[in-house]
Amino acid sequence: MGQIIVMDELLSNKIAAGEVVERPASVVKELVENAIDADSTSIEITLEEAGLSKIQVTDNGKGMDADDALKSFSRHATSKITTEHDLFRIRSLGFRGEALASIASVSKISLWTSNGENIGSKVELEGGRVISNTPGPIRRGTDIVVSQLFYNTPARLKYLKTIQTELGHSIDLINRLAISYPGIAFKLTHNQQTIMQTSGRGDLKQVLAAIYGISNVKKMVAFDNDSSDFRISGFATLPEITRASKNYITVLVNGRWVKHYGINNAIVDSYHTLLPIGRYPIVVLNIEMDPILTDVNVHPAKHQIRLSKEKELMELVRITIRSIMHRVQKPPEIIEKPVEKKQPSVQFNFFKQTYEPVQKDPITPANDGVYFDQAHSSPEKQTSIIYEEVDPLTDFEVQPIENIEEKKPFPDLHVVGQIHGTYIVAQSDDGFYLIDQHAAQERVKYEFYKEKIGEVNADERQSLLLPLTFHYSLDEAYRIKESLDELINVGIFLEEFGSSSFVVRDYPTWFPKGQETKIIEGLIEQVLNNRKTDIKKLREHAAIMMSCKLSIKANHYLTMRDMEQLLESLKNAKHPLTCPHGRPVIIHFSTYEVEKMFKRVM
Repeated sequence: MGQIIVMDELLSNKIAAGEVVERPASVVKELVENAIDADSTSIEITLEEAGLSKIQVTDNGKGMDADDALKSFSRHATSKITTEHDLFRIRSLGFRGEALASIASVSKISLWTSNGENIGSKVELEGGRVISNTPGPIRRGTDIVVSQLFYNTPARLKYLKTIQTELGHSIDLINRLAISYPGIAFKLTHNQQTIMQTSGRGDLKQVLAAIYGISNVKKMVAFDNDSSDFRISGFATLPEITRASKNYITVLVNGRWVKHYGINNAIVDSYHTLLPIGRYPIVVLNIEMDPILTDVNVHPAKHQIRLSKEKELMELVRITIRSIMHRVQKPPEIIEKPVEKKQPSVQFNFFKQTYEPVQKDPITPANDGVYFDQAHSSPEKQTSIIYEEVDPLTDFEVQPIENIEEKKPFPDLHVVGQIHGTYIVAQSDDGFYLIDQHAAQERVKYEFYKEKIGEVNADERQSLLLPLTFHYSLDEAYRIKESLDELINVGIFLEEFGSSSFVVRDYPTWFPKGQETKIIEGLIEQVLNNRKTDIKKLREHAAIMMSCKLSIKANHYLTMRDMEQLLESLKNAKHPLTCPHGRPVIIHFSTYEVEKMFKRVM
């Protein structure tokens, strides 16, 4: 007798559940996506113990008749696709036909559903087996309850995190879905407390304000651009609003929230030198394209996606966001002016949460930033906040980038003096400014070196009486030899000197004096630390390193003439408001705020 057998359906469903049902949030995702695909306009999600005890999703969608209600729990049963050609033009969120069967195999389920025309149906399952199938109410829509998740696979329970962490995943998911579908009214309740609720009026700005807070959303800029294959739109915060992780970046492809490393990096790269290292913006990016250019059948969870013409898309994202950020950027103010016109106060209930991140994947959502900002209390504690409700983003209507008014980024300044040998004090008609002298000169020199490195001329090379010698291990030397051409492009002219050594006989005249050896070693180290040498990134690294090493440091006192010359050079820089590392160069104190501090105005 042979050893190969065909697994029964219950066993295969449990195996599939290992990929589809990772945690309670996975169940919430599949059930809510089914409700969205059913054309629901209202979806309520009720959780108990973060979903471990109970997950209930109620919608007003199309519902199902009795036959479909029972069939929906069969493996590979779906209404989304019928032929293999449909697989390449998927517009629905679900399509694999695995979710309900997988969820049912590791839980107890009760389903009430009706199309609103015929008598409804009630189906109950336990561990994947149907235990009852009876008539139900006629109410149009579907109400499904999943209880005792993983009751028959106790090993899975050991790998779940705390209640707060698991709840955080579900909240993060519903936030993303609310952003994806502002025309649907979502309501999320946990242990009989309403956590999140949207109106479903179709206004994305209101949804963003409910999730991230009006003050943050008012500092968002709308963008909209297209190419022959893609159309992108969304909102992005100004560089002054940052977060500690990429989890505040939401990428939507044809309405589907996806995790895409390349697109996330393109968004972050569009803020290049505008954000401090390790800080990230809040961005919602909506991408529309022909479904034939996408492949969402990568993983059962359907978060991952493959894209055709990926490089073209990422370049469109970079150009669009980078252009608009450089046009609207202005020196940050210490305190904003209050709202001139008093508006009626409206009370909003919400709670914030602190969670320990359960993973370090830069794309996978962590458990912070559930609501307006990083949280400070447990789910059991609910806070009520009252703030002035104003129309968020009334000044940020979506418009083509070319129609955005070009703003003058740098004011005319008159030098007043210097503080602690580190900050230049200057004044203008609208108040006074503090300028970080190191950051200012770093920006000026960065732009100088970036241009120089892009065109290394033979007549700008300086010969050495004694060549510089560099020694490396054999494997490092082999890697360096592969990248000799790239190093030449940034002014490093290495010659092989034996099996694992190199010499430099000349270098560009504009290399920082006294720092030549450190610069060369730093760029070689950059090559060794990257599997593939990217000449663009190598030039960038070289320009930043040179500008940092040669710029004036803190506690260095300047003459008035030195300060005036520095500000004049900064004024002529392309992007004078941040240093190459993204730190602010200049901060503005308005005349109004100064007078307010001295009680001249109230």
